[in-house]
Amino acid sequence: MELESGRPRHEQISDYLREQIETGQYDVDEQLPSEKQLGTTFDVSRVTVRRALQTLEHEDYIYRRQGLGSFVKERHETQGLVRLTDFAQDMAQAGLEASSRVTHFEPERVPGYVASRLDQELDARVVRLDRLRLGDEEPIAFDRTWMPPFYASLLEGHDLEHETIYNILEQDYDIPVIRGHYRITATNVPDDVAEHLGISPGTAVLVIERTSCSRGDKYVYFQRRYYRSDRVAYELELERTDHDDPHSGMPLRDFEPVFDADAEERSDNAH
Repeated sequence: MELESGRPRHEQISDYLREQIETGQYDVDEQLPSEKQLGTTFDVSRVTVRRALQTLEHEDYIYRRQGLGSFVKERHETQGLVRLTDFAQDMAQAGLEASSRVTHFEPERVPGYVASRLDQELDARVVRLDRLRLGDEEPIAFDRTWMPPFYASLLEGHDLEHETIYNILEQDYDIPVIRGHYRITATNVPDDVAEHLGISPGTAVLVIERTSCSRGDKYVYFQRRYYRSDRVAYELELERTDHDDPHSGMPLRDFEPVFDADAEERSDNAH
């Protein structure tokens, strides 16, 4: 099976297998093809296949038995089907070209509210990375990201205007971001962020705070993203699975941002 160019091969393999599992091509406890078979199918190394399977294992789609292989895991309704994505993936899904402008990348004393999220001492040093996030060269969001020095050092020498933290850590260092805690609020935009986003100070913006972890619950970064509220909204999809029980919960099936880079232009044309 031929893979697309421009996307990590292990991601494409995990996407393919995930879809096969979600659409019922494999039953619970059914064995997946071996690493060797998958390598032959996709014409990739066993290392690439192993990374794809590790992703599915971390997402609770499969379980692995040493010497036997990988098997489909029973998925409970409350787990949902939402996956972690980065800005570039969100932009690609929206049909927009993602890019960034780095405005700050320096060490600093950890702010109090960041220390608790990264499990750092109050006198610890972290590295702060600020980036203006663009879709088709239009300001969409502004990220302020704090990282422990070790993870920040891995980003040095990389093109942070076009590469994402996810991809750098996963592709170059085999450090996958496997879990994230999100908090979504609204606030009046700080003056310095407003200037970067091209909006008036005090304008209401959507704020997403995210703490991301790697294996062993190691904190990789805490990020505060300010979204222009005129260009993004979040949509969710619920799916009721037990139609006979009117009191059954509706697990979250999809939750994703919807971008509109032309909203301001249409608004200007309407006046």
